[in-house]
Amino acid sequence: MFRPPTTLPPPAPAWRRTLEVFAIFLRLGLTSFGGPTAHLGYFQTEFVQRRRWLSDAHYAELVALCQFLPGPASSQVGMALGQWRAGWAGMAAAWLGFTLPSALALVALAVGLAHAPHLAQSGLLHGLKLVAVAVVAHAVWGMARSLCPDLWRRALAVVACAALLAWPQASVQLGVIALGAAAALLRQSTEPPVNTSAWPTSSRARRTGYALLHLFALLLIALPVAAALWPHTALQAFAAFYQAGALVFGGGHVVLPLLQTAVVPNGWVAADSFVAGYAAAQAVPGPLFTLAAYLGALLPLGPAWSPWMGGLLMLLAIFLPAALLVAGALPLWAQLRQRPRMRQAVTGINAVVVGILAATWYHPVLTSAIGSLLDVVLALLYLGLLLRHLPPVAVVALAAGLGWVLA
Repeated sequence: MFRPPTTLPPPAPAWRRTLEVFAIFLRLGLTSFGGPTAHLGYFQTEFVQRRRWLSDAHYAELVALCQFLPGPASSQVGMALGQWRAGWAGMAAAWLGFTLPSALALVALAVGLAHAPHLAQSGLLHGLKLVAVAVVAHAVWGMARSLCPDLWRRALAVVACAALLAWPQASVQLGVIALGAAAALLRQSTEPPVNTSAWPTSSRARRTGYALLHLFALLLIALPVAAALWPHTALQAFAAFYQAGALVFGGGHVVLPLLQTAVVPNGWVAADSFVAGYAAAQAVPGPLFTLAAYLGALLPLGPAWSPWMGGLLMLLAIFLPAALLVAGALPLWAQLRQRPRMRQAVTGINAVVVGILAATWYHPVLTSAIGSLLDVVLALLYLGLLLRHLPPVAVVALAAGLGWVLA
């Protein structure tokens, strides 16, 4: 558990601090629209400026670590803040408060689709699919500008996109991610030296960190093996969602292709329902990873599983690697940030995920949504509004309304 320097008075009892963390993050989970970058801004205002839980310098270092790790950066920052304030119970409370509102909304949507399958073909859902075309295109464009600034990284993105369009399998995704890391490591390092971290850690905390990182790696290997030996849908889906949460580099939108290859090709979730859920996830506050709850509610897990149970299980599966990584890496951050080769490998991985996301934008997002010239015009309209910095939630609401009216 990390302990940044602080001048606060002696803390309140643990149970009270846990409730405090849950209440604050629940409010943020209900109001934090705008994606991961906006979430980090809300956190900085709430915990650095208003509550002074930690300094600007330590908050910036915490954000840098979570941007370096795979997983949902804003959720990982929230988990770490909850852990700092109230220990492991605070970490769970922060995650639950920030994640619960959007997860409940998306599971409710999935339950509605399950009880009324014709809704997947309704005008409202068609509007959501069209806005998904614009949202993913906007994400690809923004990520390409920041993560592929030079020719070699653009080439990596193009190769990754072509490979996924030709062979849209999860194993190919893993292969191109490894290719991106290897290509970056083969280049001469240009990473500048980094000053030693100011985060204080103890030898006990470092041992705990190593244990959690080993558990993360063990589950990443063992879960697919267990799913192959005991091929129950719940175990197979848990392994696939854990893998998706463990391999997300470059932003929350990158979880889209990883989840799509996990649930659509094998028929667990229809392509129409998948794209509609992704679009709906843009309209709710909180982390985009709560799309996992929506998909879990639609999975055919058997009569013993309710949609709410499936949603909760997949939500735990996709966030578990993020929790293990951030809790394990925080005590080791002073050592990790001294290794420029690791940071260089991440630059290659980030370039590759741009290509992965571009391939998923074409199929299934574009191919399942566009069926007429009017669809093209509307998707371009929504993209234009996003490029004009209109809030995504407003664009999603407009698309759903227009889809309903036109139908």
